[in-house]
Amino acid sequence: MTRSPLAGKTILVTRPAERSGRLVNLLDQRGARAIVAPTIALRPVRSAALTAALRDLAAGRFDWLLLTSPATVAMLAERLDGPRDVRADVAAVGDGTAEAFRRWARREPDLRPPTFTVSALARAFPRGRGRVLCPRADIAPKGLEAALEVKGWTAERVDAYRTRFPKTLAASVRTALQEGDVDAVTFTSASTVHGFIHAGGTIRPPTRVICIGPITAKEARAQGLSVRAVADPHTTEGLVAALERALTPPRERRRSRANGS
Repeated sequence: MTRSPLAGKTILVTRPAERSGRLVNLLDQRGARAIVAPTIALRPVRSAALTAALRDLAAGRFDWLLLTSPATVAMLAERLDGPRDVRADVAAVGDGTAEAFRRWARREPDLRPPTFTVSALARAFPRGRGRVLCPRADIAPKGLEAALEVKGWTAERVDAYRTRFPKTLAASVRTALQEGDVDAVTFTSASTVHGFIHAGGTIRPPTRVICIGPITAKEARAQGLSVRAVADPHTTEGLVAALERALTPPRERRRSRANGS
């Protein structure tokens, strides 16, 4: 069995603790040490607006449901009686979101944009009339709903969950970063990058920055971080593969190319 490039490496996981299990397990299988240091926390929303929107969704009063993160799928799984309550066509942004919906609903999304951005979703969305439910994070940027309305739809945004940022990273995490004991830091959303910087996180060479998708990478670069690799596909498995590529020594990469593997 080929030894993974991650064997013996230390990887910082910034994803929320309750959503880190899959990534941590994959790292463990490859012999890596995962440090779970969430830079965001997702909190449920209990609002009359969300309750009313979900009631209308289950009653078939929406024509489309837009999903922009796996956390939104998790909210649906918690709040609805089951996938049968999604009585609308579904559009999903990103491989991770689509996979989360597929696992829960046992069906494919009806629309997936070619790239992992909400602007790509707006471009791919058909013209038409009717109601579109957009459950999103409280800090998600504006613009998607307006783009859908230009195409004739009535887009209704509602907060699906709230995002909270830690005031600081644990002392042990700060020390590991400062002393170069972390081989790579993974970011799985733009908000995890924001939370990392907000908590005073710093990254110094040779620690690598690995991002799950282009929007996350864009935010990391905007915060002055040097991105070594971006996952493709934009899933947990893709993130691990990107880590392996980034942490493979140059000599081994050249040997692998020479062998045609």
